[in-house]
Amino acid sequence: MSKNYDFVVTSGGIGPTHDDITYQSIAKAFGLELKLHEPTVAKMKKYSRPHKSQPNFSWDTPSPALTAKYRMAQLPLDPNIPEEEQVIYVKEDLWVPLSVVNGNIHILPGVPRIFEAMIEGLRSRILPRLKDPEGKGLYRMLFSTPLAESEVAGYLTELAAKVEPKGVKVGSYPRWGKNKNVVTLVGKDTEYMDSLESEVAEGVRGKRVIVEGEDDTDDETDVKKDKDT
Repeated sequence: MSKNYDFVVTSGGIGPTHDDITYQSIAKAFGLELKLHEPTVAKMKKYSRPHKSQPNFSWDTPSPALTAKYRMAQLPLDPNIPEEEQVIYVKEDLWVPLSVVNGNIHILPGVPRIFEAMIEGLRSRILPRLKDPEGKGLYRMLFSTPLAESEVAGYLTELAAKVEPKGVKVGSYPRWGKNKNVVTLVGKDTEYMDSLESEVAEGVRGKRVIVEGEDDTDDETDVKKDKDT
C-alpha cells in the first residue's frame, strides 16, 4: 500500500502490552530499527499520568510498568530521513507521536478520540495534497430510505449504471439500530443530479435529506429488523 498510495494510515497496536506490535511489524517490513525516542519519553513524562491502580509508579525506578510504557516510545526510525519528518506531534499537550514511515505510512492510535484529534491536527498537512481541498468540486445528495439494503440493491445497481457516464457515484450505507438507511449520490454535475431527486426518492421509497438521521424518530417499533442490513 505504501508503494501504491500517497497516504496510508494504520490504527491501533501501539500500546504497552505484548499484542501491540504495529511499530515492530512496520519496522521489520522496512528493515528499520526500533529506537527509544527520547523526545516522546519526555512528553510522556510531562503529559501522561499513572493510572490510579499504580500509586507507587515512578519514572525513575525500573519496573515492568515502566518497561511497558517505554514500548510506546520505541519508534521505527530511518537514519537517512530527518527526524522531524518521521515523528510529528500534532498538539502541544498530546504526547502520543505520529510516526511516519517510508514517507507516507502514518501510524495512529486506535483510541477513537485520540485518532480523531491527530487526524484533525494533520489537516494543514493533508489539505494541500488533495486535488479538491475544500470539497467544492463534489456535490453530495443524501436519501433516507426505510428499506433494507438488500431490498434496494437491484434498483441501485441499475441507477449506478445509468449515472456512471455522468461521473456520478451511488453509495448505500446501513445505519445499525436505526429505522432508516442512507443512499448517496456524489458527483459534479449538480443540475443533472438534482433532476434525479424525485426518481431516486421513489426508487428507494424514501426522501432526500440534508443531514443523515434528520428524519429519525424515537418510535423503535418502526425499526426494520432485517439481519442483512
